[in-house]
Amino acid sequence: MSKRVVITGLGVAAPNGVGIPAFAHSLKNGISGIRHDAQLQELQFSCQIAGQPQISEELKSEYFTELELRGFNSTGILYGVIAGIEAWKNAGLSIEINEEPDWDSGTIFGSGTSGIDKFRESIYKIDELQVRRLGSTVVAQTMNSGISAYLGGKLGLGNQVTTNSSACATGTEAIMMAYDRIQAGQAKRILAGSTGDSGPYIWAGFDALRVCSSKYNDTPEQGSRPMSASAAGFVPGSGAGALVIEELESALNRGATIYAEILGGNVNSGGQRGNGSMTAPNSTAVQKCITDAIKNSGIAATDIDAINGHLTATTKDSLEIENWTKALDRKGTNFPYINSLKSMTGHCLSAAGSVESVATILQLHEGFLFGNLNCEDLHPEITELIDASKVPLKTIHKNLNIIAKASFGFGDVNACIIFKKFEK
Repeated sequence: MSKRVVITGLGVAAPNGVGIPAFAHSLKNGISGIRHDAQLQELQFSCQIAGQPQISEELKSEYFTELELRGFNSTGILYGVIAGIEAWKNAGLSIEINEEPDWDSGTIFGSGTSGIDKFRESIYKIDELQVRRLGSTVVAQTMNSGISAYLGGKLGLGNQVTTNSSACATGTEAIMMAYDRIQAGQAKRILAGSTGDSGPYIWAGFDALRVCSSKYNDTPEQGSRPMSASAAGFVPGSGAGALVIEELESALNRGATIYAEILGGNVNSGGQRGNGSMTAPNSTAVQKCITDAIKNSGIAATDIDAINGHLTATTKDSLEIENWTKALDRKGTNFPYINSLKSMTGHCLSAAGSVESVATILQLHEGFLFGNLNCEDLHPEITELIDASKVPLKTIHKNLNIIAKASFGFGDVNACIIFKKFEK
């Protein structure tokens, strides 16, 4: 008999809230974390707004020692450690230092890149013949698995400690990987999530691709417009989301709060065939990812109450909605509610799937559906497919039972998870 898998801890470092209380408040009240970025303006980016977690020096010192912060310059690891340790504590788990590793616990914490600012700093020193002045933490800060290594050490994790990377599907994929490992009986709990560095050296490539919003530099909070007729590209973002994924029996034995259950999901690729490419999704694969996730979860498409979409505020939003209507065979007023966190945070890239999953689980646990900002002018291609009432503009207080969360990434990769309100 397969094990039931639940979520017992949540943590987040998002542009519109660092820590679960602040983040939940922003979700319910439609508070944006998108701000003008003076550095992007100075560097003459087309898009001069971004979503970036606000981290004080005081907060840093709660998670890192003075020695660790010396020469520390990796925003992704910073965000990931803050979110990861919050989720661990939120799950009621100890962070006491023991001699023995915790063999039952591990982490699968994704990342797109790590320590790109540290890389830049190091490259200049190398070019200036100052190799010996690089310091002892350059490798740990710049290796892609730096985030899982930091979390593994801080929490003494003895099970699998690894970092996955699948572009914008990274966070959702990490949660599925954790689910699979626990279902297979190879771990009791996994700290799953993902993180994304912030700053111009991450975001420049997207600005060069002309996929970023440049029309709202003077009104940052209006810049991210998923599903809107006046959407003008995505707003770059960053941050981290973390979830403690746990075997139900283990969670019940220690009296943990259970936020939601994972029924199942699916990860696949369109192989960059058909209408897929390095930057565009193969619609057949997207639909298959959704239908296989539903099948693997043992539910019907009609059981889905809401969708937390990928929906980046590019020209592909209406195609995503079309793919959902075909995969679910539901449209018009029969379509589930749908929302996109990116209207408040921008596109957090490798962190998107995990930050958005935290938002999804909060909605299930606390009985609300957050509204889509900047979507008063719903795109006509979308209203041809689904009823406008299914795209809430303000928070709806509603008990939801099942929410589907999906992420689609560059390289034509897809991930979809089915979350359910927990019942014993």
